[in-house]
Amino acid sequence: MNTVNNKMYCKILTKVKPIFILLSVFFILSSCNDSDKVAEEIAAIPIDLKISRFDREFAASGEKGLPALRKTYPYLFPAPDSVWIAKMEDSLQIELFQEVGNAFRSFEVEEEGLVQLFKHIKYYFPEYKVPKVLTVTNDVDYNNRIILTDSLLFISLDNYLGSEHKYYGGFQRYIAHSLDRNFLVSDVASSFAKQVVPKPRDRTYLARMVYFGKELYLKDKLMPEAGDDKKIGYSQEEMDWAVANEEPMWRNFIENEYLYSTDNKLNQRFLEPAPFSKFGLELDNESPGRLGRYVGWQIVRAFMNNNDVSIKQLMTMPAEEIFKKSNYKPRN
Repeated sequence: MNTVNNKMYCKILTKVKPIFILLSVFFILSSCNDSDKVAEEIAAIPIDLKISRFDREFAASGEKGLPALRKTYPYLFPAPDSVWIAKMEDSLQIELFQEVGNAFRSFEVEEEGLVQLFKHIKYYFPEYKVPKVLTVTNDVDYNNRIILTDSLLFISLDNYLGSEHKYYGGFQRYIAHSLDRNFLVSDVASSFAKQVVPKPRDRTYLARMVYFGKELYLKDKLMPEAGDDKKIGYSQEEMDWAVANEEPMWRNFIENEYLYSTDNKLNQRFLEPAPFSKFGLELDNESPGRLGRYVGWQIVRAFMNNNDVSIKQLMTMPAEEIFKKSNYKPRN
C-alpha cells in the first residue's frame, strides 16, 4: 500500500512541479514588471529644483554686497549689518568659507541626488511641495546640518567635508564618520521622514524601535538605489556586523523582556547615536550604535513584505499591530 501511495505521489509531483515553476516565474516577472512601471512613473515626474549657493554668495559679497543679499534673502538676516560684517571679516569664518568652497566647487552630484529624492517623495506623497534649497554654513553645528521647513531646505555644507577633515578632529569617530557628502541626500530624506512619521504615543521600547524602523523603511522607498549602510549611516563594516548578529541581538531583547519596557535607558543604549550599543557584554565595543533602529527596520520590512499596506497607511499604524502582523524572524 505504501509503495502504491509513493508512486501516485511521485506522479502528482511530476505534474505539479512544472506548474509550480511556471507560477513562480510568473509571479517574479509580474513583480519585476510592477517595479519597472513604478520606476518609469517616478522618472517621468517633473521636478523644478531651485538651488541657491548662499555660502558662496555671502563669502564673495563683501560689505558693499550685503544690502543686495539682505534683499534677496530677508529671512536669513534677522541681525543688524554689523554682525554680518564682523562675520565676513573674521579669519576663522574666511577659512571656513574657503574650505567649503574647495570641497564643493560643484554641487551637481548632490543636485541630481536631491532631484531623484524629490521625485520619489512626489510619487508617494503627491501633495508635497518641493522646497527651495539653500546651501549655507553654520559653524559645524552637526546637530542642525539639515533644516527642512515647508518651503525651504537649508543644507550646511561645513558638515559634509569628509570624516578626516581637520574641523572634525575633536569629534568622536562615530560623529565624524557621518560628516561626509555621501550622507547628504540621506540626511535630507531623514528630515523629510521626521515630518511624515508620527512620534509614538506609547513609551515602550518596541514603539520606539518601530518608529525608527518606519523612517528607515521610508528611505528604502525614497532612496531605492542607495545601500543600507548609507540609509542608516553605518560604515560597511558596521552594516555587516548588524546583519551577522541580528539573531543574537533579537534574542537578547527577548530574554531581557525589553520590548514592552518603558525604561528610558534603553533609548540611550540602543536607539540614540552612540559609538556602540550597550548590551552589557564583551562584544559591545565591536558593535555599532543605534542597533535598536536596525532591528525596528527589519520588523517593518517584514510587515510590509507580509501585508498589503500603503506607505501612508504604514506611517500611522501602531507599533504593536505592525509587530504582531510582521511575523518577524531574525536572520541567523
